[in-house]
Amino acid sequence: MNVFEAVKQSVTTRQAAERYGIRVGRNGMCVCPFHEDKNPSMKVDRRFHCFGCQADGDVIDFVSRLENVSPKKAALMLAKDFSIPYEGREPPGRNHHRRQPRQESPEQQFRRMERYCFRVLSDYHNLLRRWKRDYAPKTPDEDFHPLFVEALQRMSHVEYLLDVLLFSDMEERAALIASYGKEVRSLERRMADIAARDTAGRDRHHRSRTPAPER
Repeated sequence: MNVFEAVKQSVTTRQAAERYGIRVGRNGMCVCPFHEDKNPSMKVDRRFHCFGCQADGDVIDFVSRLENVSPKKAALMLAKDFSIPYEGREPPGRNHHRRQPRQESPEQQFRRMERYCFRVLSDYHNLLRRWKRDYAPKTPDEDFHPLFVEALQRMSHVEYLLDVLLFSDMEERAALIASYGKEVRSLERRMADIAARDTAGRDRHHRSRTPAPER
């Protein structure tokens, strides 16, 4: 099975859209990345169709247009990002001819940074929602947990930033990315550290509950 067939059978356009930082609603609708879309007008499922600009196609067409690359490069990108095996794929470390990284246009750089900021802010918003739920005080006398306080203080601001990325014009989105780019990178590192600590804590808890082997 070649890379085109393997990708089309393995990945839906919705999965690709969410992987590359596009927020998709429960009904499968999202803001179209191919025109200045103020309201979600694109339907993504196995294929995609925009009811505004009439963009239409399969998952490879979607990524090709999103990243401004050829269909073959889009298929290879999807195969790599989703770990999809296909005929002729070389095992890791067997590529003798190292490819030069492709040069991005300013528009591609902006789109990539925009998707990156949206992904990190969405992950942080989900984390804040969980903290607000899990660390809420159980009694009137209980002290506020620092993560609960952070959720109360930051949630509205993060929602505002997400709304700007979703619904504002390009000038406003560019200004947000320029202002908050460094903060978003720091936020991503912090969330990675929190996730690592949570994983280590779960591992320690599991080991403490596992009975020692009998001698």
